[in-house]
Amino acid sequence: MLTLLRHGPEPGASARRPLLIAHGLFGSARNWGAIARRLAADRPVLAVDMRNHGTSPWTEGHGYPDLARDLAQVIEAEVIEAEAGGAEAGGAGKGGAADVLGHSMGGKAAMALALTRPELLGRLVVADIAPVAYRHTQMPYLIAMRDMELSGLATRSEADARLADRIDDPSIRAFLLQSLDLKADPPRWRLNLATLGREMDTILGWPDLTGRFDGPALFLSGGASDYVRPEQRETIRALFPAARFAKIPGAGHWLHAERPRDFATAVAAFLDA
Repeated sequence: MLTLLRHGPEPGASARRPLLIAHGLFGSARNWGAIARRLAADRPVLAVDMRNHGTSPWTEGHGYPDLARDLAQVIEAEVIEAEAGGAEAGGAGKGGAADVLGHSMGGKAAMALALTRPELLGRLVVADIAPVAYRHTQMPYLIAMRDMELSGLATRSEADARLADRIDDPSIRAFLLQSLDLKADPPRWRLNLATLGREMDTILGWPDLTGRFDGPALFLSGGASDYVRPEQRETIRALFPAARFAKIPGAGHWLHAERPRDFATAVAAFLDA
């Protein structure tokens, strides 16, 4: 099962439905610590390392039906079983065992879960991604990590200097370096770069899913991002008829990192509605 970080009360000990957070490509559960803690004031929040990321299992495949099954397994094991033994069984009577929030790759996994196992979800939040195939690629970042010499690294600043040979943007380097384990001997990436590289077209694509999720769904985008376009709304509403759309002004694709307070406020308002 996926590695996860728990925040707030235990599932089954709160009257609020638990929230499951699925990060994006090259991310991890730890990236979402600040957001998770904000949202965990009165509800359980579970942030996972997706497969081939962090300390979760490394696999040969990375398709969205598989990622959706990973998330379903977490909900079944960590929410449904916990609530069955808890005194309050918070989400059991509210339609769906858990609310799910996913960003980018994690947003596609969350959408695939909602379409294939809608009974598991209460509310869905999709952060800056649409159920469509994209033409851009993240391969330059993957190649930069794969080709970076790791021997002799002792500090994050040394690693940043080496990665700067390939990646100019310091914020992107800082994000990627959160997945570098400097305590390992030798240092290693907590990313299955081989599988992620081989499956990049799958990650950027979208599977042919015929289900529909009729529950509340928020598509929250960065105002400065072009990942969710107006012409894609018809496609979104065909799969998610109750979809609502909102933007965070001035934020790009990593809207949760660029505007954490605004992001958490928007998500909390939707989940509390």
